[in-house]
Amino acid sequence: MSLDEDTRWLEWVTKQFESIAGEDKEIDLEEFKTALKVKESFFAERFFALFDSDGSSTISLDELLKALDLLIHGNTHTHTAENSPLRCGSGSIDPDELRTVLKSCLRESAISLPEEKLDDLTMALFESADKDNSGSITFEELKAELETFPEVMENLTISAANWLKPPDLEQKRRQAPRYLTPAYWHNNSRKLLFLCVYACLSLLLFTGAMLQNHHGGAWYMVAKGCGQCLNFNCTFVMVLMLRRCLTWLRATWVVRVLPLDQNVLLHQIVGYAILCYTVLHTTAHVINFVKLSERTDYRLWEYLLTTRPGIGWVKGTASVTGVVLQVMICLMVLCSSTFVRRSGHFEVFYWSHLSYVWVWSLLVVHCANFWKWFVVPGLLFILEKIVGIAVSHMGGLYIVEVNLLPSKVTHLVIKRPQFFHFKPGDYIYINIPDIAKYEWHPFTISSAPEQSDTLWLHIRSMGQWTNRLFEYFRQPESPAVSPKRLATSLRNRRQLNKCYVDGPYGTPTRQIFASEHAVLIGAGIGITPFASILQSIMYRYRRRKQNCPNCNYSWCENIKDSEMKLRKVDFIWINRDQKSFEWFVSLLTKLEMDQADEEPEGRFLEMHMYMTSALSKNDMKAIGLQMALDLLAKKEKRDSITGLRTRTQPGRPEWGKVFQKVSEEKKGKVHVFYCGSPALAKVIKAQCEHFGFNFYKENF
Repeated sequence: MSLDEDTRWLEWVTKQFESIAGEDKEIDLEEFKTALKVKESFFAERFFALFDSDGSSTISLDELLKALDLLIHGNTHTHTAENSPLRCGSGSIDPDELRTVLKSCLRESAISLPEEKLDDLTMALFESADKDNSGSITFEELKAELETFPEVMENLTISAANWLKPPDLEQKRRQAPRYLTPAYWHNNSRKLLFLCVYACLSLLLFTGAMLQNHHGGAWYMVAKGCGQCLNFNCTFVMVLMLRRCLTWLRATWVVRVLPLDQNVLLHQIVGYAILCYTVLHTTAHVINFVKLSERTDYRLWEYLLTTRPGIGWVKGTASVTGVVLQVMICLMVLCSSTFVRRSGHFEVFYWSHLSYVWVWSLLVVHCANFWKWFVVPGLLFILEKIVGIAVSHMGGLYIVEVNLLPSKVTHLVIKRPQFFHFKPGDYIYINIPDIAKYEWHPFTISSAPEQSDTLWLHIRSMGQWTNRLFEYFRQPESPAVSPKRLATSLRNRRQLNKCYVDGPYGTPTRQIFASEHAVLIGAGIGITPFASILQSIMYRYRRRKQNCPNCNYSWCENIKDSEMKLRKVDFIWINRDQKSFEWFVSLLTKLEMDQADEEPEGRFLEMHMYMTSALSKNDMKAIGLQMALDLLAKKEKRDSITGLRTRTQPGRPEWGKVFQKVSEEKKGKVHVFYCGSPALAKVIKAQCEHFGFNFYKENF
């Protein structure tokens, strides 16, 4: 480092030390554990001893600087066997000591494995490192084993000091805003073109209405201009949620011109535009009423809250209905906010949004021309509702099986009616009267269309309705009831588990089978649409698969058809903890087994599992664990965490490297499909723009 960098580093370390040490200017073991975010005393005590050079049970600033200089700068001359952070107290490790280390590593990574599996991990690493079969691992043997994993040695010396590394000023130098880059405009061309047309049309309507009412003065012109825009927006906001029409349009050429996959986002934009127009419209009229009250016998409150002035085409009710509309629209927007919908209060959003019926009714009374805008979209809306009610009440639907997963996910198996046809990734609205008689909630179908007799839904408990659902089905037996016993108990009381289904409705994932190289990214329960898609893909894949009649060898023919153009599928599943993988492990295991031994263009389906709570290979608190997991996976040809052939990777994906590898495979145009948290969607979308991939996000 340069002198300036050294000075900045020293200032940063000193500042961090003072914030941790407090008034006594010394760091004790507990403060050290808190700063390093170490759960296990096993690691904390060894790291602490490395820093505490004088054995005083506290660390001074001088001791800290000396140890950090060794760790961060990586002086190869001073990294001897005696002062290395890898050095063990006795100079060697026996199997019991290694087992203790790995057990602590598992706890740090929030991984739970049976004792037998821990023994297997211990022996896999021990046998690999104990080159001379002496029954113990020396420092030199441990170091040699670590060197077979370059990524570990590269970052091992600085990982303990990451919490004290100064911020990189280079990272703060921002590039040009992503919204101004050519890649962003290219990848969002349909949405941006649509918004431009929408803005121009709004401006045209506003200007036309103002010019027609120029005789009333400036504020009267503003009120009329906003009113005309409200006529358009209050009907257009409904058009964007005509789900059956949009699902039908997705199968036509229109999907290549209009941003149908972003209808929810556009619905939100129009909703906020309605709020702004309403506030401005009301403000302009209030100013007009103030001026009128100065010239007439009516007071301001009479103009606003009574029908006496006779303003409006239905018995002078324009002002009164306008005040009510203003309040209702503000409440609808407030209750639709993200913090309401995602804080476990979905019912607040649901019931407040149903007031749209009253809003439209009041608008017809409030404005003489609104019905002209509303009549055609309104008829389509009513027709959709009638069809939805008819479909949902055709035939008897029953929940025939329920699996309650420890991660508070409810797996519903519903008897599929004969008339019900859907495509992979579609979603439905479901109503279960025993949970809430009048509430309908959207969930993605997790079974494949080829599975003709049942529908699957996987529902995570994260709100009032979903929590009630989980608790309701836990009542027949104890919380630890087995899925088979629970399913039997449900079949014996069918009359209590009737349900209604409205749908199916299309999603952006319908584009998958028109892709050549599809990358499916699911975060947590966001895997549900891809569960259906992966099953359907493998159903179609089996048509290409050929088996030798004399042996078990299989191969896949390179056949492209109108139904599926896919040449490669990468499936990426990111979970916080180990138990979250339980949702679809059995399905993924089956998909792995279905693949052929030989394929003309390499592996057709590749899976990539990530567990964010697990510490990465370059973290000192996970020394040996990830290496042991790698060694055991190679030996058993199965991952110890999930049981899949695919190795579960610790930490989060490095999207730049992941997409670079995808780009280098050159299997055709890459389409990335994502379902999960909005925050991660922004990160992935930015990377897609950088690599020129098409990005689709699940929205409903």
